[in-house]
Formats: sequence, C-alpha cells, structure tokens
Amino acid sequence: MTTEPAAVAAALIDAQVQWAISEITGDRLAEILARDVDELLAIAARHRLDEVVDREAVKVSARSIADIAGGSELVTDLAPRLATRIHDLPAAADHTPADLVEREHVEALVAKFLSMHQLHDRALDRLTESPLVGTVASTFVTKIVADFVQQNRERAEKLPGVSSLFSIGSGAVSRVRSVTDKRVDALIGDAAGKGAQYAIRRTNSAIRELVRDSPLQGAAMEMWDLHADEPLSELRKYLTAKDVRELAALVHQLLADAAGSDYLGEVLDACVDVFFDEHGSRDLATLLGEVGVERDDLVEVLVRHAPPVLDALRDSGELDAIIRSRIEPFFLSEPVLAILSGKPA
Repeated sequence: MTTEPAAVAAALIDAQVQWAISEITGDRLAEILARDVDELLAIAARHRLDEVVDREAVKVSARSIADIAGGSELVTDLAPRLATRIHDLPAAADHTPADLVEREHVEALVAKFLSMHQLHDRALDRLTESPLVGTVASTFVTKIVADFVQQNRERAEKLPGVSSLFSIGSGAVSRVRSVTDKRVDALIGDAAGKGAQYAIRRTNSAIRELVRDSPLQGAAMEMWDLHADEPLSELRKYLTAKDVRELAALVHQLLADAAGSDYLGEVLDACVDVFFDEHGSRDLATLLGEVGVERDDLVEVLVRHAPPVLDALRDSGELDAIIRSRIEPFFLSEPVLAILSGKPA
C-alpha cells in the first residue's frame, strides 16, 4: 500500500463528509426532506402492508412495548406529575366540557349504557353472591330503621306527656332481658342480616326497574348540561390536586400489573391479527392517508423537528464524526485503495 491512494481516500472522505453535512443542514434540508418523503410514499404505494411487515414480529414488538411501559420508572414517575399538571392547567379556566365533547355523543353514550340490560342484570346478580355485600346491606337497613324510629320518637316527644311515657317504657324495657341479651338495634341488625339476601334481591329488582323505567337518561343529561358550559377548572372542586396525583399513581399501578400479564399479551396479539386481517392487503400509502397522515403533514413534521437536531450535532462536531464513521471504512477498504492506486483487483 502506498501513501498516495490513502491520501486520496482521506481527501475523498473529507469531501464526502462536507457534502453530506451541507445536504442535511441549512436551506437545502427542507427540499431534500420533501423529495425523500415523496420517494418513500411512491415506494409505499407499490407495496402491501403484509409484504413488508411481518405480523408475528409486530406482536413481539407490541408485547415488548407493553412490558417496557408497564415497568418503566420514567412512566411511574411521570404519571402522577402529569395528572397534577393537567389538574392545575391554567387553560382549564378558558375551556368548557362542551368545547371538548359534543352533547349528542354524550347522550348516545348514556343511552347505550342504560340499554345494556345484560350488564346490569349480571352485575346485580353477582352482588347477591358476596357475603360482604350482605353485611353492608344489613348495616344500611339497620341505619334506615334506626333513623326512622329515632325521628318519629323525637316528633312524638314534642307532645305533652309523651316524653314521660317513653322514659317509663325505656326503664321497663331495660329491666327485661332478651333471650340473646342484645339491644334492640342489634336485634334489628340481626334480622336485617338474616334477610340480607332477600333484601338485596328486592333492591336489585328495584334498581332494574329504576334503570329501565325512570328518566335516568334525562337526569344524566341534565347533569351534563349543568357542567357543560362551566369552565373545566370548576371540576377541581370534585378532586384536589393530591387526590388526582394519588389516583393517577394507583391507576398506573393497575395498568402496570396488567401490562405484565399473559392475558394482555393475548389481547395485543388479537388486536394485531384484526388489523392485519382487515388491512394487511392494502398498500402503505393508502393506509397512511386513512389514518390521517398526509404527505404535507409528514414533511411539516420533519422540517419542524429535524433541523434543530442536525444543527446541534453539526455545531458539536458529532455530525461530522457520525458521517465519517459510516463512509470511512469503505474508502479505506482494500478494493477502493486498489482502485485509487490504478490497480483494481
């Protein structure tokens, strides 16, 4: 190897690096990006999705992304911070729920939920199978009965002489020991507990009738109308920033748990299969258009974000090093040096 071919190669490397930098920085970049986007879209229009993308590889990638997102310390840290920032966002004072969501869509959602009788029936039936629900129902019934008795007693005691009668009656009752040696309200609770299953079923029946026959949809839409034209900042009265932050952390933890499950993997696989079954035979350019990504949108995004990155790399000298590391092995390879020496292999 002589020094002359190596020197020529070094000169060619320098020239190539400078030419590449001038092409991807400065005024030429926008033109080049637009040209490259047009060429890529033209290629995409000639190839189907299932020709260039393997669905099994997409499934693996989807599962990997879910695992990363679920176990990411960055996401864990950001979730409550983002929730707090959104809760305190000043722009919330300038916008209303009606600005974000059409009333007719809210109404359709409420109507659909209220018409899902199978969901309601199944959920209510499962409540009757829970012992704890029976305990809650018993406590609830006891509270209602005890409050009813107390309210009526307070009203009766306002009548002359009735208060003395209650005192005499209470004294007499206190001297009578029941079989279980329990207070009356405890006996009421026992009775309610024994009848909890029956009470829950009766309550479920009442709830079904309420959902199906009462004007719940109108009531729900009245609630929407009450909030629709108020600033979003008014919703802060329902939850404090601390509540929102803690809820965000808890919800993220639930999602993180699900992200690591085999079932979520099966769900992601099913989603990929559905997408490929429906759109796998279509060309990539058409799919991008239907997603809402147009040629001008792609160019605009690239022109907006690429120049600052490339300029920073150029100013630091890293862009030169990156390009040089890619082309230098070629120019210093033995076949190229042989060509430059006039003695090709």
